[in-house]
Amino acid sequence: MGKLDGKVAFITGAARGQGRSHAIRLAEEGADIIAVDVCRQLKAVRYPMSTPEDLKQTVKEVESLGRRIVAREADVRDASTLQMALDDGIRELGRVDIVLANAGIGPGGDATPDEQWDEVVDVNLKGVWNTGRVAIPSMIEQGEGGAIVLTSSTGGLIGPGMNYPGTLAYIAAKHGVIGLMRSWANYLAPHSIRVNSVAPTTVRTPMAGGGNVKGILEHSPELAGSLLNAMPVEAVDPIDISNAIAWLVSDEARYVTGIVVPVDAGNVNRR
Repeated sequence: MGKLDGKVAFITGAARGQGRSHAIRLAEEGADIIAVDVCRQLKAVRYPMSTPEDLKQTVKEVESLGRRIVAREADVRDASTLQMALDDGIRELGRVDIVLANAGIGPGGDATPDEQWDEVVDVNLKGVWNTGRVAIPSMIEQGEGGAIVLTSSTGGLIGPGMNYPGTLAYIAAKHGVIGLMRSWANYLAPHSIRVNSVAPTTVRTPMAGGGNVKGILEHSPELAGSLLNAMPVEAVDPIDISNAIAWLVSDEARYVTGIVVPVDAGNVNRR
């Protein structure tokens, strides 16, 4: 018996990194998965982004646990495409109980300041709004409650001094995610749908160079102070975020809503 038996989770950015880890962790607890990812390169992003093969690997790993998964390529900036992906999943799996708005990008690609700002904010904030707004009506209609987790960042809780457009866009978007979470938590509480956020420090994923803080600082030295954790680790692992999410979306946290859970090795507290 798993904590999430009979549940279906809709996860964005699920092809690799934190998203794949979340899909596997929730599947281990008995959930079936609706997985989406853009699976292509965006201009404002320096590191190589996910591919269709990455998404297929997520499918393989979830299915190896005996769970069902519906995977679609979809851009979270496009609400209509995202809605189609969700609808496909509901048709096959029957429902949606959990939403993880995990998709996000880090700045630094070959783009103008305006392109950096627009693309980062569109993915990291509008994409989160789109994820919620396509799924929430179905959750309300089911009338059985549910749980939503919006992925923010320690960058959503602090304001490092800088003037780089892409990084400013990231910080602003991640702060916005927390505001969105708090509003949705109040709006959806009468429906017993809980909404929370996680705020990771640097995570060992491709977006963060596998947790290579030195490499990040070579491109963005202004982040030096904000990437220091209180505990003696440079980065945490995706499973650390997934474990926090598995608790937040389970009945063990049935009355927990409207909060931010920093999974940050004391990063924010040290300030």
